[in-house]
Order: sequence, then C-alpha cells, then structure tokens
Amino acid sequence: GTEEDDFGYRLFPDRNKKPQSFLVRSLFTFHNRCQLMLRMTLDTNPYAQLLLEAMKQSGCTVFNDRHFSCENCDGCVSGGFDSATSQIVLCQNNIRHQSHMNRVVTHELIHAFDHCRAHVDWFNNVKHLACSEIRAANLSGDCTLMNEIARFKFGLKGHHQACVRDRAIRSILAVRKVSKEMAEKAVDEVFDACFNDLEPFGRIPHSKTDAKRAYRDFQNRDRYNANL
Repeated sequence: GTEEDDFGYRLFPDRNKKPQSFLVRSLFTFHNRCQLMLRMTLDTNPYAQLLLEAMKQSGCTVFNDRHFSCENCDGCVSGGFDSATSQIVLCQNNIRHQSHMNRVVTHELIHAFDHCRAHVDWFNNVKHLACSEIRAANLSGDCTLMNEIARFKFGLKGHHQACVRDRAIRSILAVRKVSKEMAEKAVDEVFDACFNDLEPFGRIPHSKTDAKRAYRDFQNRDRYNANL
C-alpha cells in the first residue's frame, strides 16, 4: 500500500481491480466514449501517429487493446503511463473532449517512447522522471498558446519554457511523494538537455500543422539517407 502510494498508483484505483466483462463495461457510456475518442486520436492525430510509428521503428509496436486502458481515476488526473505493464491509462471519467484525448494520448505516448528507447528508472531516479515529464510537456501540445490562454496565462518572453517547467513539476508532485523543492531541483538540473531533446519530432510541434510537418519529415528520414 505505502509503496504503491509513493509511485502514484493511488490515482488509478482501477489498476488493481479484476477486469470487468465486456458486457458490464459496454453498459457504461464513459468507457464507450473513451474507446471511441481513443480510436479517433490514433487514426487521425498527427502527434499520436508520429509517436506510434517511431515506437514501431524502435521495436515497441503499440496495440490498442493491449497498451491502452480506459479506467476511472482520481479526480485530479487525466491519464498515466504504467511502466510495470507498459500500458497507458486513460481516465474515462475525466476526459470529455476529443482535443483533451489527443493531448493526453500524446503526452503518455511520449512517456512510452522514452520507456522504449531508454533505460528509464521511473521509480527510483526522480531526474529520469523529470526528464520525461519535461519532454512530454514540451512536445505534446500541453503548452501551446491557445491552451495557456484557456488557463488564463498570458506570459510572453520565455513563456513556453516556463509552462513546460511548471507542468513537469506538477506532474512529478502528482505521482511521487517528494517535496516541491526536490521536484524543482530535479527539473532544473535536467531541463536544458531534456527540453532540447526533440525526438522523435525533430522540432517543437506548436500546432497540429507543425505536427503534420514533423510526421511527414519523420516518414521521409530513411528516404533521405537511402543513397549515403
């Protein structure tokens, strides 16, 4: 109990429950809506499509039924990455709009991509967690201008970096029982390196248009190197 509490599993109470039958789950509109929005994201969102292809090329093919789970969560979270099962949790009771689903899936797929390509010590090294949270906030669209305006934040110079730092710290505090000072220290120590790690996008996708360009460039990488 205490160990699970430290690792943030308290936010995902359905994690330890016996899976419900298809008939029982089909009766709940939250679950149906979550599944439909997930499918729409995976089929049409360029952020998610790029990450799925990058993971496949890295040897970590993602399967909808195996690697995504729509569940009820604590009221303060929208999703999470369970590294123990390599599964993305989508909080069906908190994700109500397609744009929100797009951001959550992208954010968690970045964690999954980091888990695939690197030996991330999620539970024992807070710097590793901080790095992935910085990358997820930076590359998922969490800190786009429109999202920040919706949060009534209107900063100008250095605003994107400030948003990424703030959201990374908040994410660490949500899933780990560490002090705010420790979370801030971990984020600050790795910020420059992790903020500038733009894989697999190659750029910061500030909009869906940017993400489409990044996806097209990613698809063409092998072609550009074919004759070298």
